[in-house]
Formats: sequence, structure tokens, C-alpha cells
Amino acid sequence: MTQIDYFVVPVSPFCYLAADGLEQIAARRGASIVYKPFDVGAVFLRTGGKPLGERHESRRAYRLQELRRIAARKKMAINLAPAHFPTNPAPASYAIIAAQSAAGGDVGALVRHLLADCWANERDIADDAVIREALRASGFDPGLADSGLMQGAETYAANTEEAVARGVFGAPGYMVGEELFWGQDRLDYLDEYLAVPR
Repeated sequence: MTQIDYFVVPVSPFCYLAADGLEQIAARRGASIVYKPFDVGAVFLRTGGKPLGERHESRRAYRLQELRRIAARKKMAINLAPAHFPTNPAPASYAIIAAQSAAGGDVGALVRHLLADCWANERDIADDAVIREALRASGFDPGLADSGLMQGAETYAANTEEAVARGVFGAPGYMVGEELFWGQDRLDYLDEYLAVPR
């Protein structure tokens, strides 16, 4: 089975706007997904990117136009100035990491729930209660929010190192082997790539 490594940031609006496109592709192509939450700020610093607040005003303005246009085309609710952005993505990332090793739930649904909480529902995904609710809604034990924090932190750091080593420089990043697809607007390319037997 082909594996898709999904380098995801639970506060990324572009990850949010990807919706369930990746999961649909994986189901159609018989692929598995490994969710790899990572520290995109650390990756920016090491790969030539700039945090949002340090970008030129023209780039920040264009980002907002793109978010509005993509959301409208996909008929997705979005708040372009969410009350809890930026927020610390690490606690939600640790929950995603813990959920991958747990039984009974849907990791993709958890990721989408957390992203929607940030970008559509005005919730702080660094808040323990918000994370617990997302876990419960996705079929997981909400106690995962408290378990494996050290392992979560270690895996988060390892995912960040792996992202840099494999050439990932932003989110969402989808990798199949050494083939990188960056951005929610490259899901069609990923689908086409997976359609060709290798």
C-alpha cells in the first residue's frame, strides 16, 4: 500500500481549506496516510520562509484574498481574522500524534475538527477543553489529551526535522516517497501521481 506522509499544521488555513480532499484521494487510490504535525515556524527559519508577521504587507494582503477566494469556491466558512490565531499549535499536534496510535477514532476527522475550530468556529485549539471535545467528536478517548505528552513532543520535534530533511517548507505538505506536493491546490496533482502504477 502506498503511504502518503501528510505534514500538517493544525493552525494552517490552507490545511483547513484542503478539507477532506486528501482522505478522499487516499480512499480512491488505496493509499494510507501518516499524519505528521510539525513546527512550521521552525521550518520557515531553516528553509528561507518568513513568519506571517514579518512578511511584506502586499504578501499578507494577497494571502487574505486567496483565503477568501478558496473558501468561497469550496463553500467553506472561514474567518479571515480568527480570535485565536495565532495560537500555540503544539497541544493540538500532540493530540493528533497520540490519536494515530489509538484505536477507534478517525484521525483525519480529528485534524479537520481542530482546523475548523480555529478557522470557522472561533475556538482556541491550544485549550485543553477544545482538544478534548475534538477528540471525543472524532471517536477518541478525550484522555488522549493528557497521555503521551513527552512522546508527542519528541515526535513533533522529529517530524520537524524530517520535514526539513525531506524538503518540506510549508503546510500542507504531502509526500509520497521523495515526491512533494505543497499546498491544498496540489491535491489534484497528488491524485494524478497516485493513479500511475510505479
